[in-house]
Amino acid sequence: MADTLTRDLTGATPVARTGQPVVDCDIHPTYRSPEDLASYLPERWRRHVLDFGIHTASPLVGALPYPRLATGMRQDSFPPVGGPPASDLPFLQEQLLDPLNITHGILQPLSAAHTALHPGLAEALATGTNDWQLDRWIEPDARLKGSLAIAHEDAGASLREIRAREGDRRFVQISLSPRTLEPAGSQRYWPIYEAAEALGLPVSMHSAAFGTRANTGTGWTSFYIEEHFAFSHGAQAALASMIFSGVFDRFPKLKLILVEGGFGWLPPTVWRMEREFDRYRAEVPDLKRRPAEYVRDHVWLTTQPVEEPAKSSQLSDLIEWIGIDRLLFSTDYPHWDFDHPDYAFRVPLAPEDRAKLMHDNAVEVFNLA
Repeated sequence: MADTLTRDLTGATPVARTGQPVVDCDIHPTYRSPEDLASYLPERWRRHVLDFGIHTASPLVGALPYPRLATGMRQDSFPPVGGPPASDLPFLQEQLLDPLNITHGILQPLSAAHTALHPGLAEALATGTNDWQLDRWIEPDARLKGSLAIAHEDAGASLREIRAREGDRRFVQISLSPRTLEPAGSQRYWPIYEAAEALGLPVSMHSAAFGTRANTGTGWTSFYIEEHFAFSHGAQAALASMIFSGVFDRFPKLKLILVEGGFGWLPPTVWRMEREFDRYRAEVPDLKRRPAEYVRDHVWLTTQPVEEPAKSSQLSDLIEWIGIDRLLFSTDYPHWDFDHPDYAFRVPLAPEDRAKLMHDNAVEVFNLA
């Protein structure tokens, strides 16, 4: 629990100053304005965006697909200097990094590179996103680490961006959406997995309301409540595809991190995969191991949004089934369902387990030491 209590910058909400070091594995930096993004694009692509826009697979062109996404921020997270939440580094330091004892923060920019339909523009957006992370966030504050944005539907473009950043340890993972054009185990994505394994970088799949496909198997949802609930669906589908397609046999050192999809779904999903494997293993005879073994050795999950059953003992059961070493703490700052490290896990945890959850697991996975 907190060592001391202070007030946040609005003077209204208590904010704990924790003694436990924290690695926050899901921080969403935001552009101050569209011009901020444009300044990191070559002139050719700035003109293209001005004339034609950025077209994605979303059913709404030039707008967020669900209204809640536009306003789904902590009400106290708007910087005093103006601009959207998480667009001002000094305020992010004051509100998040400093009071919560965050030793490292993993940036998760929701880049349009993942979903832009124009392949050349997608590549330019990925490069611009990565340059912006370095310039505006990582260089000014060494606690922050980047997620390498790539245009993952274009393997050639992805490899060019990955190779251009090779050896730059300011990027600690390669980021793509789980809602890919083809199932995530498809061989069109294997060059990305091969490069990630060779560089020792985890592949991060961040659930979100954007992707080449809808979150459901039958199309776009009607309501934000459906969409928010369905964040875990893409992660489940990607995981099953990668296991049964043999990704982890082909790349035995590959690490997969599933971000912002919760984690309560994992045990029953693994149980179901195990059952199906026993029934149909003849269809995938080349698999060397059982599904649960692949999950155990290759997969990590960030914690936000934490499932919060009415009985806290049930959360303890979930953690035991999954394994405390598979979980990476995340706040999801600055979103409305932000998780505070002192209040997110209100269950009995041994000090060494809390340290693993909040800090040590991430240090090991991202090689932050």
